[in-house]
Amino acid sequence: MRVTMIGAGYVGLVSGACFADFGHEVVCVDKDERKIRKLEAGVMPIYEPGLESLVAENVKAGRLSFSLDLAASAPSADAVFIAVGTPSRRGDGFADLSYVYQAAEEIAQVIDGYTVVVTKSTVPVGTGAEVEEIIRKTNSAADFSVVSNPEFLREGAAINDFKRPDRVVVGAEDERAQKVMRELYRPLFINETPIVFTNRATSELIKYAANAFLATKITFINEMSDLCEKVGANVQEVARGIGLDGRIGAKFLHAGPGYGGSCFPKDTLALVRTAQTHDAPTKIVEAVVDINDARKKSMADRVIAACGGSLEGKTIAALGLTFKPNTDDMRDSPSLDIVPALQKAGAKVRAFDPAGMDEAAELLSDIEYTEGPYQTLEGADAVVIITEWDEFRALDVDRMKSLLKAPIMVDLRNIYDPQEMVEKGVEYHSIGRPA
Repeated sequence: MRVTMIGAGYVGLVSGACFADFGHEVVCVDKDERKIRKLEAGVMPIYEPGLESLVAENVKAGRLSFSLDLAASAPSADAVFIAVGTPSRRGDGFADLSYVYQAAEEIAQVIDGYTVVVTKSTVPVGTGAEVEEIIRKTNSAADFSVVSNPEFLREGAAINDFKRPDRVVVGAEDERAQKVMRELYRPLFINETPIVFTNRATSELIKYAANAFLATKITFINEMSDLCEKVGANVQEVARGIGLDGRIGAKFLHAGPGYGGSCFPKDTLALVRTAQTHDAPTKIVEAVVDINDARKKSMADRVIAACGGSLEGKTIAALGLTFKPNTDDMRDSPSLDIVPALQKAGAKVRAFDPAGMDEAAELLSDIEYTEGPYQTLEGADAVVIITEWDEFRALDVDRMKSLLKAPIMVDLRNIYDPQEMVEKGVEYHSIGRPA
């Protein structure tokens, strides 16, 4: 089938490359000329394991290409996907749908023959209906259907998530559209992937509900970690004890500095605003948003306490800046709250992240960036692990102690064993676990 993907960002590029790998003919369209030229040269605009080789293979096979011109591919496409950004709107927290609606207008002007228009972007309930109305107003003669097909991609594991998903959700209002979507995802039927067909409104809400539920699990275990610290319990054992219950599950029960990234912060807030608009407030999700914001802001206090109550004139080594490993994404990362708070308390911050330092440099100021974890430790008064990259999981403790002024580690991701660290002479602080 022929697919046009509007938006060559994270979702559009990964989805387009994977559809091409399924055997479809895909054109990724974007207005950013610099991004398109980089892609044509084989340079990825984002960090995602396996993406560069996947793109290269499908470009070479002639199934994947990139363009600035929507009119060159959309008229012949069986499906046109909208995969543009929907950031939180400044001031009120609603999803900013301006890019989605602009894409809808542009699609209406160029489609020719029956076309399925698919919203892949994360959008509030009712957006599909609005997209349909925009297309009809712009081109009353257009023959089309509007479908909701939300993405469930985890940064760092996006290709596997697309090719081996837990489920595919399709919100379609007519059989013609369902037929096209079945054909697009036909390769997944071999893996017996559940394809959930529903109406558009339900599909749109499934995406928000899923992210809000996962964010709630993270926030719940973070609150349990605070209680564990007060009563001498171990949050990792609590998480395992409850996660073995099939009704609960072990995933997303890892205590830490709070969730961040491109999805959870904006999607939970957008769900709250949508629910309030429809007079059906989601009190649990509202609490999750507030608790998570406060948690990220409080993490620097743990570092200050570990350093004796003052950071004035001290150097703190920060390992990891992105919101999670295997991505260069800095959006709503806990480090954006932690690092400025450390600096405000008087500390000089020296940092290393395997992929996110270029992005971090645009968002954080007065940081000394290094070429590796051990260079970061040299002469620092303490080290704080903010992101659990694999290369931070097996640091040479003796070497670390020799480089630090004082053997103080604040592990906000619980990647080391407290007893082992204490036995090795490290003053070790973690989340929700007794030393």
